[in-house]
Amino acid sequence: MTPEQLLTFAYVADAGNISRAGEMLHLSQPAVSGQLRALQDWFGEPLYRRRGHGVVLTSAGERLADQARLLRQAYGQARAVRDDWRNVASGTLRLGASTTPASYLLPALVAEFRQRYPAVTLHLSDGNTAQIVQRLPLLDMAFIEGEVPTGLPADTEAHAWRRDEVVAVVRADHPLGQGSSVTLDQLASYSLVMREPGSGVRRLVEQAFAQSGLAPEVALELAGVEGVKQAVRAGLGVGFVSVMSMRHEDGALKGLRIGAPGSSGGPDNPDAEGLTRTLSILLPHAAAPARAAALFLELCRREAAAPVA
Repeated sequence: MTPEQLLTFAYVADAGNISRAGEMLHLSQPAVSGQLRALQDWFGEPLYRRRGHGVVLTSAGERLADQARLLRQAYGQARAVRDDWRNVASGTLRLGASTTPASYLLPALVAEFRQRYPAVTLHLSDGNTAQIVQRLPLLDMAFIEGEVPTGLPADTEAHAWRRDEVVAVVRADHPLGQGSSVTLDQLASYSLVMREPGSGVRRLVEQAFAQSGLAPEVALELAGVEGVKQAVRAGLGVGFVSVMSMRHEDGALKGLRIGAPGSSGGPDNPDAEGLTRTLSILLPHAAAPARAAALFLELCRREAAAPVA
């Protein structure tokens, strides 16, 4: 057994896929498979089994994967010490973000970070909140919407980052489009266009309806914000999106603040408090974060604290 074999096994265990682990390690699939075979021969028991396009760990593999992750964490700590000593930001920064931060907040931050630290290579992957949480072991930082889920890896830190508001979106000629706000009981009488399961927006909207004792009809499920808006433009129902996604609309759609149940939902209704949520940053290797991750976190906090122009 070698340390490299254990490190490779840690990535395979988290990715559940040999090819994907190879991409993370910049190794070919045959090289990864060779290391796994050597490690399995040394251990003397099957460590994994192939299933579909991926692999599933055996009981022995799960036990060994725990130790492999500890080794990876120790390597990360050593790397952090080296980078702090050199005071140079370099290497690779792997970011994962759910739809809202990926589309409307991170592009400007990534551009600024690249200008400041050109030696760092950034990889940004997006998905819904559930997908990003699932990828967490393979990331240096993650940006999610809504409640921070339970069951995260023990060395993960969660940082509240920014507030966001979810609004109902309708066509400009929709009967609800005459006002600036709307209530949940008003919305429940219309067909709804929802994001896919796992979306932070969907979870927040469903919780609000459930707490109000309402069970509206979901006419259509779509992946992605633009898909929801296109469906609303086509007259398929009322959608729900982050208010940030409505900044550059051409007037064909209108965003409505979602007010308290039982309020009138009229223009400038003071009872329309809005449906808000927190955007959070997850640091999955907080015990030994890469220096680039620490610098990017600092940039995000500074940007969030800056006054809005």
